Amino acid sequence: METHEIASRFLRHFEQHGHTKVPSASLILDDPNLLFVNAGMVQFKPYFLGEVPPPYPRATSVQKCVRTGDIDEVGKTTRHNTFFQMAGNFSFGDYFKEGAIERAWELITSPQDQGGFGFDPERIWATVYEDDAEAAALWKKVAGLPSDRIQARDMVDNFWSMGVPGPCGPCSEIYYDRGPEYGREGGPVVDEDRYIEIWNLVFMQNIRGEGSGKKDFPILGELPAKNIDTGMGVERVATLLQGVENVYETDLVRPVITRAEEISGHRYGADHTDDVRFRVVADHARSGMMLIGDGVTPGNDGRGYVLRRLLRRIVRSMRLLGVHEPVLPEFATVVRDAMGPSYPELVSDFDRISDIMRTEEEAFLATLTSGSRIFDLAAEQTKSSGGGILAGDKAFQLHDTYGFPIDLTLEMAAEQGLTVDEQGFRALMEEQRQRAKADAASRKSGHGDLSVYRQLLEDGGETEFLGYTDLQATATVLGLLVDGAPVRSAGAGTKAEVVLNRTPFYAESGGQVADTGVLLGSGVELKVLDVQKIVPGLFVHRVEVVEGELGLGTEVTGSVDAERREAIARSHSATHLVHAAVRGAYGKRAAQAGSLNAPGRMRFDFTSSGGVSADVLTEVEEEVNDYLQTDVEVQSYVTTKDKALELGAVALFGEKYGNDVRVVDMGEYSRELCGGTHVERIGQLGLVKLVGDSSIGSGVHRVEALVGQDALRHVRKEQLLVSQLAGTLKVPTEQLPARIDDVLSRLRSAEKEIEQLRTQQVLGSAGALADSAKDVGGVALVAEKIAEGIDAAGLRALAGEVRNRLGSRPGVVALFAPSEGKVSFVVGTTSTARDKGFAAGKLVPAFAEAVGGRGGGKADMAQGGGTNPDGIDTAIRLLGDAVARG
Repeated sequence: METHEIASRFLRHFEQHGHTKVPSASLILDDPNLLFVNAGMVQFKPYFLGEVPPPYPRATSVQKCVRTGDIDEVGKTTRHNTFFQMAGNFSFGDYFKEGAIERAWELITSPQDQGGFGFDPERIWATVYEDDAEAAALWKKVAGLPSDRIQARDMVDNFWSMGVPGPCGPCSEIYYDRGPEYGREGGPVVDEDRYIEIWNLVFMQNIRGEGSGKKDFPILGELPAKNIDTGMGVERVATLLQGVENVYETDLVRPVITRAEEISGHRYGADHTDDVRFRVVADHARSGMMLIGDGVTPGNDGRGYVLRRLLRRIVRSMRLLGVHEPVLPEFATVVRDAMGPSYPELVSDFDRISDIMRTEEEAFLATLTSGSRIFDLAAEQTKSSGGGILAGDKAFQLHDTYGFPIDLTLEMAAEQGLTVDEQGFRALMEEQRQRAKADAASRKSGHGDLSVYRQLLEDGGETEFLGYTDLQATATVLGLLVDGAPVRSAGAGTKAEVVLNRTPFYAESGGQVADTGVLLGSGVELKVLDVQKIVPGLFVHRVEVVEGELGLGTEVTGSVDAERREAIARSHSATHLVHAAVRGAYGKRAAQAGSLNAPGRMRFDFTSSGGVSADVLTEVEEEVNDYLQTDVEVQSYVTTKDKALELGAVALFGEKYGNDVRVVDMGEYSRELCGGTHVERIGQLGLVKLVGDSSIGSGVHRVEALVGQDALRHVRKEQLLVSQLAGTLKVPTEQLPARIDDVLSRLRSAEKEIEQLRTQQVLGSAGALADSAKDVGGVALVAEKIAEGIDAAGLRALAGEVRNRLGSRPGVVALFAPSEGKVSFVVGTTSTARDKGFAAGKLVPAFAEAVGGRGGGKADMAQGGGTNPDGIDTAIRLLGDAVARG
C-alpha cells in the first residue's frame, strides 16, 4: 500500500466518524517553544490549553513534522528521521478512551478491501500507563486483546505532557510484532525493534504542575473537559504494509537513495558506512525540501541554521561517496515527484525551492574549499611539530565554522597519515550541546508563565478589536498585572499590564508595530507604551500610570496616537506594494521572508536565489510611485481562505490562517491576506523612497524604504547635500560626478606619491639598522623597535632591505612597529642563517606571546601582530635568547 494511500485512508476513516479534516499546518508556526512543528497536536494546542474555543468537537489531520534533536544520529540507525508525517485524530471534550481505542482498532485491523490497513489482530500489542486500569480493561473489551499482550509501563514511557504546567495524561501505545527474526520475544518492554510502535493514544485528563523531566512533577487534578490526542506514524505503517525493512526503503524515501546510487556508482546495502551516507541524503533531502517549501531559508541561526546543516550534510555525504559535482537540484526533483501528490505546493513552488537549494550548495562548495585549506594548514602544522594527532579544537573548528562533519575530517586526516583527537572534539561538541540545551530550556520556561493570561482569557473572553474603524473607544478594565502578577489597583508611576474587554489599539503582529496612545478614566491617566497578544485573542496593553489610580472594573477611554497610526498604515500599505513590484520583477520565487512596518519607514525581506540588481530595485521604486498616482481605494474584506487564494491573494510563508481570512486589496496590483491596518487610498502614501538594500543571509535580500513625509524629508536632505557639494566644488549639479571623479583621481595620485616618499624615507634607515647588528653566537642580529607610522607593508620592505645589507653574513632581522595600542612585527633571515638552522617562521613563537600576539610564515620571512606594545623590549630579549641557543 502506497504511503499516500495510507494517509488518505486514515483521513477518510475519521471523516466517516464525524471528524473535521484539517490541513497540515506549516512547519514554522509562531510558537515560542518550538523551532519546528514536531507533532500532530501542535496546531491544536490553543484548544487543548483552553486559550480559544475549538471550532469543532472532533478533528483529524496528517501533519508534516520535523524533529532535529538527533541530526547527528540520522543514518547511523534506521530509527532516526528528521522529517515524518503524523496522522492524528483529536477530540476536544467529546469522546474519550473507549472511542479512541475503538476507532484505532477498527482502522488497523479492518481488511484492506474494506478501507482498513489489514493488520493481523494476533500480532497487535498495547502498552498502557501502569496506573491506568481503565485503558487496560478497554483493550480487552473493545479489541479482545489478552492480558499477556497488554503491558504496563511507568510515566517515562506512557505518560504525556507538554513539558510545562498544563494538560497532561496517560497514554496507550499500539505495537506490531514483526516476528522472531527481528528480535526477542516478550513484547515492547523487551524489544522495540521487533515490536514496532505505530500509534500513540494520549488520554488528556489531568493537569500537571511545575517540575522537570518526564516524571518529576505533581498531578494537580483532572481537566474539566477530557481530550484525545493521537498520533500514528505514517512512515512506520508504510514500512510494515510495504513489507520492507525500514522507512528508508518505503516508496517515498527509496527513490532518493536510488538516485544517489545512480550518481555515485555505489550501491545501498553493500557497505554499512556508505549506507549511513545514503540514509542521510534520503532523510535530509525530504526535510530540506519541506522546510524551504514552508518559507525557511538557509542562515546562520535558528531555523535557517538547521536547514543549512541538513543541506550541507547531503553535500558532504555525497562527497564521501565520491561525488564532487552539484547534487541538490537532482534530489529536489526526486522529492518533488514522490511527495507532490500529498503536498502540491512542492510542485507549484518548485522553481523557488530548487533555486534556494542550488544557491546554498554553490556557497557550501566554496566553503568546503576554504575549509580544506584550513585543514591542510592544521595537518601541516601537526606534522611539522612531529605530532600525529590533529587537535580536537581544530576538528571542532572545522565542524562548527566550515560545516565539516567529524567523519569527513577523519577521512581527510587518514589520507595525511594522521589520527584525530576525537575525545577532545566530542568534549567540545558536548559543551555546545549543553549550551544549546540551556538556551532551549530558558526559552521554554517562559511558556509556563502564561497561565495568568490564559485565566484572564477564560474569565473575560477575547478582546474585541475595534481599531480597523475606530481610533477611540470606551472599555472596561478586566485585568491588571504588575510584574506579571495580578493586582487590584495600580497607582501613579507604576508600569503595569492592562487587559480591556475592547480596544482600538493594534497589537504588534504581522511585522506591524503596536499602537501607542493614552487611556483616560475618572481621575486616572495612563500612557500606552506597547500592546501585545500574549495568548491568542487577548490584547495586553503595557502602560505607565501617569496620574491617579487604576482599579479593576474601571471604565476608561482609549485613544490611539492617530498621527503615528497613520504613518504606520502608510508603511504597511507601502510594504504590500513593494512586495507586488518585487514579485513582478523576480517572479513567485521572490516570496516575503519578513517585514517591519513602523511610523514612516518599512523594511521588506524577500527570498532571492541570485543577486538583486540595483537597476531592478530602481525600477521597483518607480513602478510603486507610478501606481500611487492611480489613487485606487484600499479595500479589506473577510472571506474563506480557499476563495481568497482563488482570487489570487498572496499568503505569507509561516503564517497560520484559519478558515476565514482578511484580504487587503489594492486593485489588481496587490492582493494579500493580512490582519494589519492600511490607508484608505494609496495616494495617501505620497512617496515611497528606497533608501537601502542588502543581503541578510543566503538567499534572503532586504530593502528598506521611507514613506510619506519621511521620504520627502529624505529627498530634500539629499537635494541640499548635492547643492552644498556642487557649491563647494564650484560646478553645476549635473557635472558633479565628473568633477568628483577628477578630484578622487588626483587624490589617489597624491597618496601614491606620498607613499613612495614615505617608503624611501623608511628604507633610508636600513643602512643604519644593518650597521647596528650585534654578534650573537656568530649570527648578526638586528632586533629593533621602529617609530610609529609605518604600515605592515613598509615594515616588511624595510626588514628585507636590512637583511640584504647584511650580505653573506648569517643574519636575523626582527623589526617591531607599535601603532594605536597594537604592534606589528617582521622577522627575516639570510640564506646563510637558514643554512645554520634559523627559520623565520620558527623564531616567531619564541617571542610572540610577549607582545600578546602570534604570527607565522616561511623560513626566509615571517610576520605577525599583537596587542601589547609594552612587551616589545621583552620580545627583543627573548628573540636574542633564542638566537643564542641556536
